Amino acid sequence: MAGCCGCCGPLRPRYKRLVDSIFPADPQEGLVKSNMEKLTFYALSSPEKLDRIGEYLAQRQSRDVSRRKVGFVFIAMEALDQLLLACHAHSINLFVESFLKMVQDLLECEEPELQELATASFVKFANIEEDTPSYHRRYDFFVSKFSSMAHSGNDNQEARARIRNAGLQGLQGVVRKTVSDDLQVNIWEQTHMDKIVPSLLFNMQDTRGRSHPDIESPREEDHPSFVAENCFRDLVCRASFGNIKAVLRPVLMHLDNHRLWVPNDFAVKCFKVVMFSVQAQYGYVVVQMLMSHLDEHSKSQPRMKASIVDVLAETVLIAAGGSIGPSVLEVFNTLLRHIRVSVDNKTTDKDRLSDEKKFQESCINTIGEFANNLPDYQKIEIMMFVMGKVNTSTDDKPSDSKDVMLQTMLLKTLLTVATKYKTVLMSNAFTLPFLEPLMRMSISSDPGIRLLVQEILHTLLDRHNNLPKLKTVKIMADISQLSLTVEKPPRQDVMFMKKNGSQFYWHLYENMQQLSNKLENFAALYITLALLGLEMGADEILVELFRLSLGMQEMACNSTSLPSKHRCCIHAVVAAYYNLMSQLTAIPALCQHITQVIEIREKEARHLLPDEAFTENKQWTSPEGPKPEWLFDQDIISEALHSSGLDTTKLGTPFMNKLSIQLGSELGPLQRSNGVDGVTGSVSDINSISIDLESAASTPGMTRRRFSTEITVETLKKVLADSSQDREEEKAKQAEILHMFREGPFEEIVAKSEARATRFHSKVDEILKMLDEQAESVENQDIDRDITNIDEPIPIYEIKYPDLFVY
Repeated sequence: MAGCCGCCGPLRPRYKRLVDSIFPADPQEGLVKSNMEKLTFYALSSPEKLDRIGEYLAQRQSRDVSRRKVGFVFIAMEALDQLLLACHAHSINLFVESFLKMVQDLLECEEPELQELATASFVKFANIEEDTPSYHRRYDFFVSKFSSMAHSGNDNQEARARIRNAGLQGLQGVVRKTVSDDLQVNIWEQTHMDKIVPSLLFNMQDTRGRSHPDIESPREEDHPSFVAENCFRDLVCRASFGNIKAVLRPVLMHLDNHRLWVPNDFAVKCFKVVMFSVQAQYGYVVVQMLMSHLDEHSKSQPRMKASIVDVLAETVLIAAGGSIGPSVLEVFNTLLRHIRVSVDNKTTDKDRLSDEKKFQESCINTIGEFANNLPDYQKIEIMMFVMGKVNTSTDDKPSDSKDVMLQTMLLKTLLTVATKYKTVLMSNAFTLPFLEPLMRMSISSDPGIRLLVQEILHTLLDRHNNLPKLKTVKIMADISQLSLTVEKPPRQDVMFMKKNGSQFYWHLYENMQQLSNKLENFAALYITLALLGLEMGADEILVELFRLSLGMQEMACNSTSLPSKHRCCIHAVVAAYYNLMSQLTAIPALCQHITQVIEIREKEARHLLPDEAFTENKQWTSPEGPKPEWLFDQDIISEALHSSGLDTTKLGTPFMNKLSIQLGSELGPLQRSNGVDGVTGSVSDINSISIDLESAASTPGMTRRRFSTEITVETLKKVLADSSQDREEEKAKQAEILHMFREGPFEEIVAKSEARATRFHSKVDEILKMLDEQAESVENQDIDRDITNIDEPIPIYEIKYPDLFVY
């Protein structure tokens, strides 16, 4: 009876009759739309039948697939899609389970068209928002299957592209279906991301067959690399703060496993996609991940590390529009640490050394790009931070080559950051914690380091883009051809130079007499002098610069330790500087004198001009010093400046080396009279002083010495008569000291104070030493006297007691 009922159509359940009615006799006719509408209405009217409808459709599809009836399979999937779009009942979850089973069966088929059909249906399903999502539903199979499809190696290029596109779209569908609800399967788990992300990157990397980017092609968007890039953008865009690392970690692993860092074109492309897709406030996480990855590869090949740093630089450029991290100094500290490690690496391989140098340059460029995206106040902090990493000891001991190389790299980093900074006020650019170590490095024993320091000064001093116009040391008849920009310095800069100008002057003076100087060093010192005059050329500062130049000229004339080539370069620098400043000040008498001296040198001493002095392999071997007419006259310059209203009282003060002032043996009578000694009288010999260690009043056998001069009326009259003269001398001495502190250069005052303190401590040491010697001699005498008198006791009536015990 049951078999008979099965053969009769009217006795079958209605949902089966409705499902069978949507299939035509010929599959080419397609879905029977009228019957499909009936089935849809029945499913909406009786949602409890949905699970049975889905189960029956799955049975029919399984039978059609096994019988190779592909047309009926397409009709069944179309019917499923329409039912999914129309039905949103609570019982749809059971229907979805049947739908996913049908999709899974099709994906397991080997026919590409069936896999594409299943993928298309799944993508439509992924775009449907369910009212009651199923939290127990798993998508592990679909992630694995779509990932394998994305790696398809079909021999047919067209079929391979279609299968890969289907796999990529399926992966995107899985992400869209699961990412919106945290209670569903966590698609951000490592097991899923390790399959999804490499599949996307694999297709992004394979650009074979993709049309030229400059040629518009309607099929461009159908290429797997294009589809994969869009899917990757969508994945990164949907990642939250807690999930962005789950996406980046497989990216870094894929680049490592497939050795895609060198060359780094694809790595740069990947992280550009990431930075343009990730939410702006999470951009710094990408930077931190790259920094951590660089730390993990600290012992890898330098070319690989350089590629990672280059990718980091590109990432920082894009991150400028958003947040690049709260711990800026941590990023700089990491890059500086890698520079230090790279410098410390011991190797004799030339290729390895070249790669290490490229890596160091990459780190420096990245720091510069990073600093370029920071506000100015943070750039100053970065410069101070980098300067703090530099070993600023300037002792005379020969530096290790690694120390010199490390200092060079750090100063190059500082120079790169300085180029990104726009100086407004000198007091802001040259803070005291930054200026002092920088000045100490300016007198380093290595000429390359000194040159870098001067270049840093050039970058920070140049506010009007005058630096490119001063690159060549030359004497021009008309400096207006240079188109220099000169403005009156602000009051803050004038005050800054009054307070800290001596630092610049003295270190420039010291730089000029370095025996290891090269032509580049002298040219850099000229540029520094010129920029100080252009940027901060106030009246008092101008006089100090002229005084400094005269001191340099005096040094070149009198120094016996400097080579002749160095002395010629110093004379040439002074001549070029005076030629520049005389035309800027436009003082007729000064211009006439400078021009006259230069013309005489043109005829008689061309080796003292830049054209000859700054030429390689040219030496001046004349044993005689320069003639007076070849030199710039201090009196004429002073008179010319004074005629224009400048105070030239300081111009006559000689510019002395700080070290020579500190040596007491080299102090002349002039310095002593100006108070360098610290004592009004002459320096006497400490050893000639006799000190009485015992008190006469309290020692037996000794009487108190009386004053030889008695106080009488005549003595008092003499004191009153002589006091007026003493007061005048005291006032004159105080006025002289006051004048020295008011008008004297700061560096000389400091040097004199240090010299006075040095001599004072040396005298104190001599006195204490002498006291110890006399005390020992007195003690020895007492012991000898006690030994000699031990057998002859003194009668008590002959003992003389001290006055303190007698009354």
